[in-house]
Amino acid sequence: MHLVVVLGLCLSCLLLLSLWKQRSRKGKLPPGPTPLPIIGNILQLDVKDISKSFINLSKVYGPVFTLYLGLEPTVVLHGYKAVKEALIDLGEEFSGRGSFPLAERANKGHGILFSNGKRWKEIRRFSLMTLRNFGMGKRSIEDRVQQEACCLVEELRKTSASPCNPTFILGCAPCNVICSVIFHNRFDYTDQNVLNLLELFNENVNILSSPWAQVCNNFPAVIDYIPGRHKKLLKNVADIKSYLLEKIKEHQESLDINNPRDFIDCFLIKMEQEKYNQYSEFTVENLVTTAFDLFAAGTETTSTTLRYGLLLLLKHPEVTAKVHEEIDRVIGRDRSPCMQDKSHMPYTDAVVHEIQRYINLVPNNLPHAVTCDIKFRNYLIPKGTTILTSLTSVLHDDKEFPNPEVFDPGHFLDKSGNFKKSDYFMAFSAGKRMCAGEGLARMELFLFLTTILQKFTLKSVVDPKDIDTTPVANGFTSVPPSYQLHFIPL
Repeated sequence: MHLVVVLGLCLSCLLLLSLWKQRSRKGKLPPGPTPLPIIGNILQLDVKDISKSFINLSKVYGPVFTLYLGLEPTVVLHGYKAVKEALIDLGEEFSGRGSFPLAERANKGHGILFSNGKRWKEIRRFSLMTLRNFGMGKRSIEDRVQQEACCLVEELRKTSASPCNPTFILGCAPCNVICSVIFHNRFDYTDQNVLNLLELFNENVNILSSPWAQVCNNFPAVIDYIPGRHKKLLKNVADIKSYLLEKIKEHQESLDINNPRDFIDCFLIKMEQEKYNQYSEFTVENLVTTAFDLFAAGTETTSTTLRYGLLLLLKHPEVTAKVHEEIDRVIGRDRSPCMQDKSHMPYTDAVVHEIQRYINLVPNNLPHAVTCDIKFRNYLIPKGTTILTSLTSVLHDDKEFPNPEVFDPGHFLDKSGNFKKSDYFMAFSAGKRMCAGEGLARMELFLFLTTILQKFTLKSVVDPKDIDTTPVANGFTSVPPSYQLHFIPL
């Protein structure tokens, strides 16, 4: 009986605390639906498709509204104007990394993606400089991508036009490019190490995009005390980091400070230079996590986009035929595609952009946070408040992209058939936290897709009309359905 009384009192205290925290902020934050004690607004959201819930809520509360995901408030920005105002016009003030409990458990604030403050600024600055030194955005990295595109074609030829699931083949190509920068080596497409790593990355993306992950991120206590798929995610991260740590140890044993081979070498040299600085951010923990961040971001996002892109090309053979025609006219069948070709291939360029726009890979972006108390559209947002920016609302804006739910390369073409840029194209986010590897990703998508279509005809195992391009999960990322296809050599 006493236990029941104690539990009742504890629950009452939690309810009162929840109500007090919510009311104490009332009048400062943007409007939003009334939250329930403790659980907030979670019951008013479709955890299978958060973006759809945001669209409905924006119709009621406008482009800036507040949700309580558990006890803490989250401000949601919906629509191009609100997102641009925050991420670009007020980029510094909105440059914090917001609450993402699963990532916080996995990375513990280290690395580049989920760090904040001085650590984030120093690691990001160093990473961008080092990546540029190793050819990011230069001709040397284009050579690597072209070489990998040739390896990809050879691997696809080995399928002998039989039906195949392209997931891991397409994963190996961008993986090898980023590995050449981080490790100074690439893997064979049948190497069990790389296949295991890709399997772990793929599984983690599926877990993060599941409804269960949304629950974990909204109620962090679940992560520590309740079993579930999130435990597998954390184990996968630990396994990948263990592999990276072994690579780092190998680099330490063979390091030549006068001749750095790759990103790991450069980081180790920086660690040595700052070994007497007790406040240095250049530690083994930050190296492991930064390498993990670059590895994951440089592999999974590009491979998922390629996989989704081929599915859309199977669904729309008329689009694929026009790309084939442009490749034949501009490049031919013999020489390798290069980035100079892009300016002469407006339709192919439009197709690549439309794939990214249509699939809306990261619907609600990674969470941001405000770095100071800020007045935003007459609302006062306290320092540290998590900000969610709906990239769906920008990429699927029906005024900028008529019929946004339709896959149409015409969204990026003018009346004369020339490529048309759009400020609404925020597939890589925007502002201070935008994707550090945007240039490489754009290069890979163009060169890999054009090289594949230069050498193969894509053939579906089902009637194109029966292909379903609806994502099977739409949480952290939009995950395409599994499928098979034939790569028919030309």
